[in-house]
This record gives sequence, C-alpha cells and structure tokens, in this order.
Amino acid sequence: MAVIEMLARLRAGAGVPIERLVCHPRLPLVAGLDSARPAVHVWECAEDGLRELRSVHADAAAYPKHPWERFDLVPHVAWHPYEPWLLVTDQRGVISWTPDDVNPLAGVPAEAVYRNLAFSPDGRTLWASPSSSGGEDAWEFSDSLDLSAGTVQVGPRWDTGVVEHPGGGLVLTYRSDQGATLGVFALVDEQVRPGAMRALRRALILDVDGYEAPVFSADGRHFAIRGNSYGHTLQMFEFPSLTCVMSELLARPGGDEESEGGTWSRHNVAFGARPGALWVGTPAGTLVEVDVAADAVAVHEVSPGIAITALAATATGAFVAATGDGELMLLAVRDEAVVTDTDAARAAVAAFTAATVELPDSGDPDDEDEGFVLTDGDRVWERDDLESVTAADKTDPTWLQLRAAVNTVRDRRR
Repeated sequence: MAVIEMLARLRAGAGVPIERLVCHPRLPLVAGLDSARPAVHVWECAEDGLRELRSVHADAAAYPKHPWERFDLVPHVAWHPYEPWLLVTDQRGVISWTPDDVNPLAGVPAEAVYRNLAFSPDGRTLWASPSSSGGEDAWEFSDSLDLSAGTVQVGPRWDTGVVEHPGGGLVLTYRSDQGATLGVFALVDEQVRPGAMRALRRALILDVDGYEAPVFSADGRHFAIRGNSYGHTLQMFEFPSLTCVMSELLARPGGDEESEGGTWSRHNVAFGARPGALWVGTPAGTLVEVDVAADAVAVHEVSPGIAITALAATATGAFVAATGDGELMLLAVRDEAVVTDTDAARAAVAAFTAATVELPDSGDPDDEDEGFVLTDGDRVWERDDLESVTAADKTDPTWLQLRAAVNTVRDRRR
C-alpha cells in the first residue's frame, strides 16, 4: 500500500470549505467550488506548494438556505484540455477565466442557460447543455459551439459532464432520467466529424438519477461513479468489459448512517497512479485506498476528525483534498514505481469500439435511446429483452421493476 506525504496545506479562500475540486488534465492548476456561494477559486500546484490565483465571483451573495433553492445557482466548470483556460457557468452566460483576466465568454447565445460544460478533447469545441434552443425540449439536446468560428449547432442529448477516456478518441457522458441514467459512450474524431459526439450502441444503465460525472483511472482500465439522488453509492467498473467490480452504499443522504458518521462528499473519489487503486475521502478525515486488483483496503489519516469535502488527482499523480474546516491539502502518493501504461489505455478503447457499432443519428432522442444494448455491470439487455420482461423482484433496479410492470399491463390489454 502507498504512503501519503503532505506537501502543502493552506486556508482555502476565506476559510469556507470547498465542495468540489476539478484539476486541469495537463497543467498544475485546480479549480474549487465554494460551498457558501456560487464562487470558483483557482490554485496553482507549484513546486513549493499551493498558490491561490484569481477567483470567479468571490464576492457573490451567499447561497439560499434550502438545498432546492441553491441547486440552479451552483456553477459548473470545464478546463481547456491544453491551455490555462477555465469556463464557469453563470446565470447570465459563461465566464472565461485565464491567469490574466476574467470576462464573459463571447459567442454564447443570449438565451443560453447552460448547466453543464465540456471542452472537446482537442479544445476547439465547447459542448454545453441544455440547448439554447429553449422550450420544453431543451434538455433533449445540447449546443456545440465552434470556438474559433463563433458558430453554434444543435448537438445530442447529454446532461452530466463529458469525460474523455485516457486512451483518447472516446468519451463517456450521461443521459439522466428519474427512473434510470444511461452512461453513453461516444466516438470523437475531428477528422471524421469535427466537434461531434457519435454515440455507440453499447451503453451503461444506472438506477435512478443524480450521479456525478465518471472518473477514469490513469491506465483507462477502470472507472468509478458516485451518486445518486437517493443514496451515496459508489461503483467501480472494468473497462472495456463494463463489469462492475465494486458496488457500495456509503450512506443515504440525511439518513442515520450519514447523521452518525458525518456528511459524505459527493466529490470524494480519485484514482491513484497504481492500476486499480481507488481513493475515497471520508467524513472522518481519512483517505481509504481500495486496491481491487490486490483485494486490499488501507486507511490513511490525513485530517483526523475533520471531513474530506472534496478530492481530485492532479496531472502529476498527486492529490488535492479539501477539508471541512476550510483548508486545502496537496498530497504526494509515495508508491512503488508506477508508469502509466498508455498503450493499454489505447488498446482498451480499440477493444471497446471493435465490440460495438455507432448508432445512426436520427435527430430524435427517443429513437436513439431505443437503440442501445444496456448493461448494469452484471447483466445485459438487448431491446427485445426489455420489450419482453414481465418479472422483477425487489432486488432488481427500480427501472427494471417499472419496465416489467408496464409490460405486464400492456400484455393484459392485448
């Protein structure tokens, strides 16, 4: 098991806990979402420690008291894949942060109220959801902004982050619904269709909604998902098989487990450099190291008695962790020599894409959802399977129980 070394520790902003950390994929920069107001702070992970840079909306009014009133006010952020450039959602548009300046992003449609942002892997396109087309169908589509040409096109439905696989050429995002969430894999290739996500037929299905964006391991052979709206679940899947190798219920929001053990962060997982090693921040101030390959667990004391409110891995393999008393920690992981296997990551993408096909783009989101072959990490459902299922028990996911009930009523009416 690894050894954790504290490299730096400082007060975050005004000492208010950070509730989410997002590291730049290649540069020593990290953005943190303020838990008290819709502000985003940025730090540089320098050789001599952490250095705070300029913030976005540091003087914003405090969040309302009730969670449902603050939901739409929480900003979403996206780092450019290569440049020191951060975009932040705003009630009036999108804010552009660079080390030199903070300004509204030009070219964003005036009617846009984006809740999620993501750069394409080459950084030329900004993907944004829901679509600025507005209306009741806005969430059924997204916008694709060509940042150099300043043009906007309607894109496919997605709603929670777009995460690139470390092997390149493939992204994973969600299409969420109250009954079930689809984890949609899509090809991205600027030579084939610039700025486009081309959905693949093989997809993941998760029960209910409210999941956080997936997190890939550095070698691309595992990914973890935190959620959901009804419980602090944690699942880890192998890639490219999509087999679920870990499924845990950490606590139910507001339930006895959470009340007794403290409040769990929804942004508390990160992969270490060692393949199959997932790290989890806890309300007790520990980092739990879960090694699925070795079937081993280790607990590291980093902030005794003070909750870990956010955790993220930097581009160099270190960790940045936020604590409940408003501090930020830069942690080095002293482990056996580990070299990220980029060839394995690319091979995993090739194996996944070879085992599936691209879905035709009909322009109708309902038709697209019907074309998927779904897995929950244990079972696989073709479209015909879902049309014929009429039996499910209480141990089955909610979406499957509902599908069986609907099919049963349909068959009775025939």
